Amino acid sequence: MARIRFDFGLLTLDATLLDDSPTAAAVLEALPFTASVLTWGDEVYFEVPVRSPREAEARAVVTPGEIAYWPDGPAVVIGFGRTPISQDGETRLAAPCNLFARADDDVKTLAAVEAGARVTVIRLD
Repeated sequence: MARIRFDFGLLTLDATLLDDSPTAAAVLEALPFTASVLTWGDEVYFEVPVRSPREAEARAVVTPGEIAYWPDGPAVVIGFGRTPISQDGETRLAAPCNLFARADDDVKTLAAVEAGARVTVIRLD
């Protein structure tokens, strides 16, 4: 499937879209876009010009490296550790989200991204 890049200015994060995800197709169609980053614990998220309904497989607990779309935002959500509602070391997002991509790089580098930073998302191939 296609690959995308999140460019946060001081660092980039590349990801591969999931083949069977309707949300991945919607994100790909909306590229490129730029947004302002918000943070919540060890999570970055930002509003996106995408509208996709919550999928049956949506979930709130993710593994760092899974990239999600929050239909209620609408926002891209990248959890890389604990959030204020995490339990027992899990990465728990605020609500069930559609998983649409997998990071190719270490998402823990996102700890350096501060609220208010700009992110640009582009297609790589």
